[in-house]
Amino acid sequence: MRFCLALFLVFLTLAPARADVVDTAFSRAVDQFETALPQLPAELFGVDVSAYRYALTVRQFSSSYWGGTISLRVESGSKENASCARFAAFVRLPPSNGHVSLILCPQFRTEGADALRRLTVLHELVHVVAGPDECRAMAFAAQIEYLASGAFTNVDRYWQANECDSSGFGLP
Repeated sequence: MRFCLALFLVFLTLAPARADVVDTAFSRAVDQFETALPQLPAELFGVDVSAYRYALTVRQFSSSYWGGTISLRVESGSKENASCARFAAFVRLPPSNGHVSLILCPQFRTEGADALRRLTVLHELVHVVAGPDECRAMAFAAQIEYLASGAFTNVDRYWQANECDSSGFGLP
């Protein structure tokens, strides 16, 4: 009986740790966004900051971009998914039946990648609110990081791969 109880307690402490990776990533993204919020205009890089905040915190928002009320679903992707082979996360666009799905791939859960997970959430939520432009999403996420901490993640390879220098968006 004691062995079963001990085994149960071990599983109880291990299981939430996997789920907490996602919760922690969202929580850290929210914290960083809220720190930057007092310095943000109502719209940044074409992103409605209020809608973004609701998408990030409540996972539902009124969308002038997509039209109507949109809710966010967070789902797990598998390594067999072609997009998961390339990305830590992605968003299925356009919304369907008032929902946008944020797919979190196995790489999202890589141990020791807390900062990348936070940046990924900040980046992907731009797609949720303002559409598929990769350069807009990265510029917005980098600006949030910069306003919150005075620094931002080096995304030079990503920026170059997406030819963002000619996009009209810029990094801090």
